[in-house]
Amino acid sequence: MSTFSRNALLAALLLPLGFAASATAEAATFHVRTDGGDAKQCNGRSDAAYPGSGTALNCAWKHPFFALPPGGTPRIAGGDTLMIGGGSYMMGQGAPGSGSCGGGSCYMSAPPSGPSATSKTRILGKAGTTPVLWGTVNTSRVINLDSRSNIEIGNLEITDRNDCVFQHTQSVALCKNGGTWARVGLYARNSKNVWLHDLNIHGLAHMGMNTGGLSNWLIERVRINKNGKAGWDNSVGEAASTNSGSIVLRNVEVSWNGCGERWQTGATWACWAQQTGGYGDGIGTYYTGGQWLIEDSFIHHNTSDGLDLRYMDGAEGTTVTVRRLHAVGNAGNQAKIRGNAVIENSVLVSNCAYWVGKDYMVSGDECRATGNSLQFVPTSSDVIVARHNTITGEGGVLIGANEGDSTSTIRIENNVLIGQPRWDDRTMQSSIYYANNAPAKVTWVGNLVWKVKNNTCPTGSICGQDPKLKSLNVDSFDATPLAGSPVIDKVALLAAVTTDFLAQPRPSGLKSDIGAYEVQPTGSVIPTPAPAPAPSPTCTRAAPTVTLTGPTTQVTAGTTNTYSMTLKNNDSAACANTNFALARTVPTGWTGTLSATSVTLAPGASSTATLSVKSTTTATAGNYGIGVGTSSTVGTTHTAKASATYSVKAATTGFTTTVSTDKASYKAGSTVTMTSRVLRDGKPVSGARVQFTALKPNGINSTITTAYTDSYGYAKKSIATGTGPSSIGTYKLSVVATSSTLTAKAAMTFSVYQ
Repeated sequence: MSTFSRNALLAALLLPLGFAASATAEAATFHVRTDGGDAKQCNGRSDAAYPGSGTALNCAWKHPFFALPPGGTPRIAGGDTLMIGGGSYMMGQGAPGSGSCGGGSCYMSAPPSGPSATSKTRILGKAGTTPVLWGTVNTSRVINLDSRSNIEIGNLEITDRNDCVFQHTQSVALCKNGGTWARVGLYARNSKNVWLHDLNIHGLAHMGMNTGGLSNWLIERVRINKNGKAGWDNSVGEAASTNSGSIVLRNVEVSWNGCGERWQTGATWACWAQQTGGYGDGIGTYYTGGQWLIEDSFIHHNTSDGLDLRYMDGAEGTTVTVRRLHAVGNAGNQAKIRGNAVIENSVLVSNCAYWVGKDYMVSGDECRATGNSLQFVPTSSDVIVARHNTITGEGGVLIGANEGDSTSTIRIENNVLIGQPRWDDRTMQSSIYYANNAPAKVTWVGNLVWKVKNNTCPTGSICGQDPKLKSLNVDSFDATPLAGSPVIDKVALLAAVTTDFLAQPRPSGLKSDIGAYEVQPTGSVIPTPAPAPAPSPTCTRAAPTVTLTGPTTQVTAGTTNTYSMTLKNNDSAACANTNFALARTVPTGWTGTLSATSVTLAPGASSTATLSVKSTTTATAGNYGIGVGTSSTVGTTHTAKASATYSVKAATTGFTTTVSTDKASYKAGSTVTMTSRVLRDGKPVSGARVQFTALKPNGINSTITTAYTDSYGYAKKSIATGTGPSSIGTYKLSVVATSSTLTAKAAMTFSVYQ
């Protein structure tokens, strides 16, 4: 299994079983659903549809704007919960409840701050659904947390419905005013005690998140992908951008930022970076403090740096800790950190030449800052530690350092460091370490070094031995050690590192393995020690064994697959029976049903259950991680999990066409712009012949014109409406698209008034 797949499955297994927070007894819950009413018809206090008549009824609002009116006074109070039902909600000018707001300023008012850190104001998607909030008419933000604290936001998809990229230098990608696009998914400034969880923020024209002045933020299971200029930009204006307190990220994916997203297919396009006015960092900040913790996260294929914490303020109390990070394919540095730092159990792969010639990336965008895999920026009296990582790359340096003074120390311990041919000169290998005006003291202990420039071999390292990993190719790198690898059982246990990249126990043998992975024993039998005379029965709790097996073949989206889960209680015989709670994890929006939610087992006993998983009918082709887990009141000892893969095959949609006009109604004598798009199996068809027929309201006269589709599948034509009586009323517009022997039709209407 590739490192990518292992990391994706690990993240999937750590999804929550439900919302952990609860509102205070005094707080109220308000509801939004697509079949609700407006603020006059409904009070939002019941999860019920508007019946069609009446006012001030106990029913749901039909749009979040009725709870948080743009530019108006919120109808919810601090500590309340706004529960949003499934479906799609247009967020911006023209949406229900938007009033007279327009353009960039048309967004939800900020929710009232919660009374305290433990009594938060909550905006949540209803369990079992993932409501979609999509921005339009160039609204500057979808979620607004400006100067708000004690907030929880969860279980939402935040996006827009346009392929464009804000301020792109290529006109074909540039956003036009008034389109169905939004700049930023979530904006926050001067904000404390916020919990973001289970969010999918993607396809925004500018940035997924734009924040600054944060304190004590917890971000869990959040995806920030395919946003036009950057993923999460922590900069809202110099001093206002400085963060403090704990900033915690767990199970976060940040990818393909600096690229636009084709909103109908999810494909990336129009990727750009700093050489042409773009940006492209996955995560970046202005000068900031705080205690940052990043765990179990996947940061990949951003068009500049992946994790850019180069502007940490370097204060003694400012720290960055990174655990179990998989960073790969970013065009600049995979991770860059200033000041006190610990990075451990991580896999960093700088295959930065991936970006050569991609879309609008130009020379100098790929391998920016020489594409170093890991870059440290010491200040004064810093303690910097890189331990139990596996690092490779085709940039200039595997581990680099610049700035600082001799009072700082850099400890490089128990890492696997693998050189690659450099992107700019394939006859030269990447260097193991390079200090650019960085006089910090560097110590090396227990590393394995392979094929670096000049065969550098630091003291205490294993050099000249093939590490025997599953794949050493920089474009398909897999850090899993193979049997007989020289990294296995080689170094003493570090007291602070007791798990590995997959959160498996470390060590599993007499010593720890070098690098991110700890090879676990398979098929080994531990001898049972002879009992002491007249022993007293002792209950020893142990982690249960969980397996999950099921179909591996590709299926059509919307298919139900059934998987078999087996659970074994491994407690000693002296322990009492245990009731294990069972849970499942499936991708957002999918249905997963366990045949049982709990099972009681005696020590040594086993039981089975089934997990039925149904994907959404709109799921794109690919492999998806699903999982099961168990727990009990015993605590973490009884926490175990297993995973499997659900494979969706590519959908066949055939030859299709659509038709639209630039407006719904026109004044007599106006110009009507008609647009048709032609697709085959969801992909644009170029050169298709499209015949537009506009039948006048009199049902007799018609205008017929022909156009051909461009490389994006679009054909456009314009006609002028008449001014006489036969032209006043409803036109019937139809199109017939042909390509070779294929034909598709579509129709619509528009009106003309005097």
